[in-house]
Amino acid sequence: MRIGSHSLNGRLIAAPMAGVTDRPFRTLCRRLGASFAVSEMVSSNPRLRSTEKSRRRSDHACESEPRWVQIAGGDPREMAEAARYNADAGAQIIDINMGCPAKKVCNRAAGSALLSHEPLVARILDAVVSASPVPVTLKIRTGPDPLSRNGVRVARIAEQAGVAAISVHGRSRACGFRGRAEHETVRQIKTSVKIPVVANGDIDSPKRAREVLEQTGADALMIGRASQGNPWIFREVSHYLATGEELPAPGAVEVRETLIEHLEALYGFYGELTGVRVARKHLGWYFKPRPGGEALWSRINRVEDAATQLHLVRDFFELQLERTVSLKSRVQELAA
Repeated sequence: MRIGSHSLNGRLIAAPMAGVTDRPFRTLCRRLGASFAVSEMVSSNPRLRSTEKSRRRSDHACESEPRWVQIAGGDPREMAEAARYNADAGAQIIDINMGCPAKKVCNRAAGSALLSHEPLVARILDAVVSASPVPVTLKIRTGPDPLSRNGVRVARIAEQAGVAAISVHGRSRACGFRGRAEHETVRQIKTSVKIPVVANGDIDSPKRAREVLEQTGADALMIGRASQGNPWIFREVSHYLATGEELPAPGAVEVRETLIEHLEALYGFYGELTGVRVARKHLGWYFKPRPGGEALWSRINRVEDAATQLHLVRDFFELQLERTVSLKSRVQELAA
């Protein structure tokens, strides 16, 4: 799969997620097997470009290429300016957000709300593709609601405008994240356009990844929520697609070292105070599924300094490792 001059050296993309796919998380996902990682969406509103949040979301220092930046908005002129601005700042691919179902985005006539206005979709895509010096991609949902799935028409509009690739989340705007994603619409889009199509939505295991590829014929897969607290999913899916074999889950030592690496990257990126607070949601995703993890997260959620946060993480895994060693010794004694 190619996007402009950029070649995808695999079939997995880390999805853009507001408040999640910052530079530390994108870097981690790339290291663990994602071919590309798309940034958090950046508003096209020029008045917001100087805010701390926008500056961080536009920070790609030392990040692996290609740098793929998502922009959001509903005004063709502002979106065109945002594409130029972000390309000048180092973006190598511009993605247009027409998939976010969040009310605060849709209420501004942006995100997936745009799918109800196909003429406006066409104007935005024409404006951005004409203005952007780098390839433009588009992320959509299947339509405004399950009874109004217009994803195929929107995909054709995108192809005609010169969009280089399209990612499709298998739910409508009205569905939010409820229910199970359907990928039949993705299959229909794939058979209707010649540009690359990326399937997204509920790709949460290696087997599910293969099922979606087989069902849709998609060129690549985009993984979002399933990577929260589990960035190893990219490695596991990639290995399974290549070999048909499932990798074992990462052991406690690897999880500990990866988590500490992630935390230290967050502190360095945001500064200690903000980094500790941003880390809390990631720690919740890492720990809540683990025995005893929810109680630990409750304690960590009240911590305000990096040293204590790291200390609690190390203690948790040290206890896990001690229990594992004790259990193995007990099994050996019983077997003797």
